Order: sequence, then C-alpha cells, then structure tokens
Amino acid sequence: MTRGADVVVTGMGMVTPVGTSAAEVVAAMSEGRSGLGRPPAGSLLEGSLDVAAFGPPIDPESVLSGPETRVVDRYIVMALRAAADALADAGIEVGRDVDPYRIGVILSGTGGLATLEAQVVTRTQRGRLGVSPYLLPGMLPNMGAARIAIRHGIRGYSSSIATACAAGAQSIGEGLRLLRAGEADVVVAGCSEAPLFPTLADTFNNARALARGWADDPTGASRPFDRRRNGLVLGEGAGVLVLERAEHADARGAAGYAGVQGWGATNDAHHPTTPHPEGEGAAACMRLALADAGLEPADVGYVNAHGTSTKIGDRAEALAIRRVFGADAPPVSGTKAVTGHMLGASGVVESAVAVLALRRGLLPPTHNLDDPDPACDLDHVRKSPRPAPRIGHVMSNSFGFGGHNVSLVYGMPGTRLTRTV
Repeated sequence: MTRGADVVVTGMGMVTPVGTSAAEVVAAMSEGRSGLGRPPAGSLLEGSLDVAAFGPPIDPESVLSGPETRVVDRYIVMALRAAADALADAGIEVGRDVDPYRIGVILSGTGGLATLEAQVVTRTQRGRLGVSPYLLPGMLPNMGAARIAIRHGIRGYSSSIATACAAGAQSIGEGLRLLRAGEADVVVAGCSEAPLFPTLADTFNNARALARGWADDPTGASRPFDRRRNGLVLGEGAGVLVLERAEHADARGAAGYAGVQGWGATNDAHHPTTPHPEGEGAAACMRLALADAGLEPADVGYVNAHGTSTKIGDRAEALAIRRVFGADAPPVSGTKAVTGHMLGASGVVESAVAVLALRRGLLPPTHNLDDPDPACDLDHVRKSPRPAPRIGHVMSNSFGFGGHNVSLVYGMPGTRLTRTV
C-alpha cells in the first residue's frame, strides 16, 4: 500500500459494556471488571442467550430530535454518541477547525436488523399502514455515517463498509488511505453494532458459535486461547477514532495519541464462516501491515488479538501470529474476555486499547485465561497488566465472516504535541 502523509489519532469515543471513556475501559481491562452477564429478567433474549455483553442505556433524544427518535436503531444512537465524544476529545468543531469538505466519515456496521424485524412484526399485526415512514433512515447500514455527517456538518467523503467483524478496523484503514492520499485532512472512522436481539442470537446459537454452559458463571464465558473456551459471547457497542494528518493537527495545536503507521487487508478465500485452519490469510494480512508501516516483526512490542474464544478461530490466529513473528513473538492479549464480541465495533475499541497500552507502557491481560491451550502457544499476558515501558509499536487484528482479515499498526504520534494518557 502506498505511503503518504503521517496520520495520527487525535480523538477517541466509545460505547462499550465496560464503559464509555478510555479511562473506564482501560480500568476494566486491567482489573478484569467484566461486562458479561445474563439477559435482564423479562428480556426478549431470555431463552436465546445465556450470556451477553450489554452496553449502557443511551436516550435517543440525547443525540436526535423529533419523531425519528421513535424508530431509530440502537446502533445509530451509539454511533452518534461515540462520534460526538471522539470529536470533542479531538477538540474539533467542523467549520472552525476543519473545512467541512476536508473531513470525512466512515462508520461501518451490520445495520439496524432489530429495527427491521420489529417493523416486520408491526406490519404483520397492523398491516402495511402500520409500517413507519422513518424505517429506512432508522436502520440502513449507511445511516450511521449519514447521521454523523448531518449532525456535525461533515460534507466530505462518506461511506460504510460491510466486512462483518473486520469492518471497524477496515474503516480505520480506509481512513488512513484517504488521509495519505491528501483527499481529506480529518476522518471520523469507526463502527457501531447492536446485535442483541432474538433472531440474530438464535442463528448464532443454532450454528453452535456461542459460549455454552456458563449461565451460572457468565463472567467466565469468554475465554480467548483457554483450553475450556467453547464459543463467543455476543456484545454491543461502538467505537470511533478521529484520524488526522499530522501537519493539520500541528497547525491547530492538537496533540496526538498515536500514529497510524500501517495496515493490511486480505481474504482467506476459504469458507464463508470458518477461518483458514493454518491462518494463512491472517498471516499475510499482518505481513502486509508491517510492510506498509516499514517495520520488521521484531519492531512490534504487543499484539491485541482478535481472540473471539472460539476453538478454530483462536487456534488459527495463534498459528498466524507464530508464522509472522516466529519464536520471539511479542506479548499477546485478547480483550473480548471482558467486553464480549462487539462484532465490527470490536476492532475500533481494541485499536484504542492497543494505542493506550502503547502510550501507558502497560499491556492489558487476557482474563479467564486459566489454562492456556497448547495449540495457542503464545506469550500471553495473563492475570494482571504487564509493564512494557519501551515498546515502540503495537498491532491490532480483526477477522470476519467471509474470510476478511485486517491488521493495523500503531506507533508514537508524529505531532509536535503528544497526548497525555
């Protein structure tokens, strides 16, 4: 991939099962404060999910106004909250700090399937006149990006990416591409997912993809790389990063969290839902990200793994990491143990976690990793955070159904001012 201008992260916003600020999320990762739990009593999810990771409630009227608040999917509400927080964190007001046509937004995700399903039920019960005229603007996959653009006056490039659980990470990669090419000065990049409704839960359950047998101990259900892992835990959430050309950030006196130094994207071309068993596509993706960043494997001091807690997926990723980094692979952790799997949004939140680990010199552990699977032989960060004061670069992996693989590499920011974390 063609290198260009230095690109930095100047803002973060997130809505997760363990918090809505960087400080809350980092504390949860460090302390093992889990966001996993049983569905509330009387929830439609009872009987479909034993364990899930719920994000905090957000009043739609806090981010929208008018009758549309009655039929707008939760994924849009979370996206708007995360984007507003990220722009505020970056200190950006569109029109004041950046030309409206020089800022873009890439907000990805599955879309509002729960809202669509609810309207199908309404139509069945009340007939065609019962269907809301606000359905499409309330649930289409591109509407997260559109709503962010409308709310903040963003008139530049706008898009939504549909690469399943790799979508959030790919949004960051595509934002990096735009900025390097000089087509924007700022990009709001992220993903929002609201998959906690019965039909989606049932299809995951029937595919035997979800963790089973943990109803009495829900916080132990997600256990990346552990011998007892037996499936993922569905979670909901949103993550947004503000990406900015370093020279633009310098011109407005902004400080950077980290530099976005490289990315890679591949496809396994193997199976619609199962990763290549030897991790070939994932390994190629990581190598592409390193090459794009101009780095060698030894330059990376930490990997935040995709680590979904599935038997096949974790093993394939561990093999891929060993293929790329060899016997001296860097420390690895899988933070879905406390957040659950927020689908495409995981890649953005985990990028933020990796950046904060780099800047703090403290690596988050993989909680619930009590008995590491020998097939996932890596340098796992376990039990408690690991000091790592001298690492210079970190990597975050995201892999999705369809064989989509994305890896991102971050380093110290190329701005004159450095964000305090």
